Amino acid sequence: MESWFQRQWAGFTCWHILLVPLSWLFGIIVYLRRFLYKSGLLKSYRLKTPVIVVGNINIGGTGKTPLVIWLVQQLKLAGYKPGIISRGYGGNAVEITQVRADSNPQQAGDEAVLIAMRTGSPVFISPNRVDAAKSLLNAYPECDVVISDDGLQHYRLQRDIEIAVYDAVKGFGNGTLLPAGPLREPISRLQVVDAVVSNGSIVGSAQNKFELVEMQLQAADFYNLADNQIKVDATSFSHHKILAVAGIGNPARFFEQLTRMGLHFESRAFADHHAFTAEDFAQFDADVVLMTEKDAVKCRAFAKPNFWVLPVNAVVQAGLMPIVLNKLNSKQ
Repeated sequence: MESWFQRQWAGFTCWHILLVPLSWLFGIIVYLRRFLYKSGLLKSYRLKTPVIVVGNINIGGTGKTPLVIWLVQQLKLAGYKPGIISRGYGGNAVEITQVRADSNPQQAGDEAVLIAMRTGSPVFISPNRVDAAKSLLNAYPECDVVISDDGLQHYRLQRDIEIAVYDAVKGFGNGTLLPAGPLREPISRLQVVDAVVSNGSIVGSAQNKFELVEMQLQAADFYNLADNQIKVDATSFSHHKILAVAGIGNPARFFEQLTRMGLHFESRAFADHHAFTAEDFAQFDADVVLMTEKDAVKCRAFAKPNFWVLPVNAVVQAGLMPIVLNKLNSKQ
C-alpha cells in the first residue's frame, strides 16, 4: 500500500478523482487545527528553555536525523548544552523513556537510538513531546536548549526556532496534501519557518519560493558492526559479492551513494523503520552486507563479521547556524 501511494504522489492519476476531495478535507482540518493553537483556543505549552524544532512537511525520510546530529554538535561548539526529544517513531514505548546508545531500538525507535549514540546528549522520547521535554529538563536541568526531532506539526509544544528539511531529489511530489500527495501541510507553510534546509543540491522552483540552506550527506569510512573499531574504505569490498540493505525513508539515496563509490551490489529495500531480524539476511548469499547506521542499530544483536555500516555526516552551508544562534542569543 505504501509503494502504491508513493506512485500516486509522484504525479496525478485517475485515482486522484477520489483522493483530491479527501485532501481538501484534510487541508481544512490542518488549517483549523493550526488556527486553534495560534489563537489559543487549543492549549499549548511554553518551556522556560528555548525549543528548536527540526521537522518536515513531507511524509517519509528527508534527512532530519543527520541534521539533528549536526545541530547538536554545532550547539555544543557554541557553548550550549542541548537535549533532544523525539516521538520515538518505530519503537513501541508508550511511556516517557530516556534513550541511550545501548537502548533497544524496538522499544525506543532506531532514529532516537542513533541520535543518542552519535551525540552523547540526553534523549527522551514520548508520544507527548511536552511530557518528554519536561522529563528531560527535570533529569538534566543543565540543558539550556531543547531540540525536537520532528514535531513541526506538534503545535502543543511552543517553539522558538523552526527548521524544515526537504529532500531535493524527491521534492514535494505532486505538491498536494495527504492522501492525494505526500504533504502534511501546504508548501506555503515553509514561508513562515526560520530556515528551510535542502537535503541535496538545490534544484527546481523551490529556490524561488523561499530562501534555502543546502545540506549534503558526506560518507565516512565503513565500520564493522561486530567490531566498530575496524574501519575500511570502499575499495576493500572490490571483487566481493555485496548485498546492500536499507530500511529508510529513501532507500534509493543510499544505493545511489554506494554506486557513486564504485561498488557493484545486489540491493534490497525494506519499509522505513523495518524491524530487522537475522532471518532477513538468511536468504542471501553474500560476502559483504552493507547498511545505513539507522538500520545498523537494529542489527547489533545478531551482527556478523561481514556486516558493514556506512556512516554519513551532514555538511551544512554556513548560513544556518547564524540564524539559530542569533535567535537563541535574543532569548537570553
